[in-house]
Amino acid sequence: MTELSALPNIGKTVEQQLNQVGIKTSRQLNEVGSKKAWSKIKGIDDSACLNKLYALEGAIQGIRWHNLSEDIKVELKEFYKSFK
Repeated sequence: MTELSALPNIGKTVEQQLNQVGIKTSRQLNEVGSKKAWSKIKGIDDSACLNKLYALEGAIQGIRWHNLSEDIKVELKEFYKSFK
């Protein structure tokens, strides 16, 4: 069971937010997925931004969010826009 903060892109603040919304392990994050995890964080932190969504997806994939494929970034950006 990996600590969330051991994942790429996940610092202590994001780890605390994930814990607050009931996501306490990397496995739980993988099961929930980046979109749902971000939606839950958005519910407690209205400032949750697109980069945080990218960071969550990168953490699930085990890569820095800057290295996400363009297709994934476009898909996540569309999802993010639907919240505005």
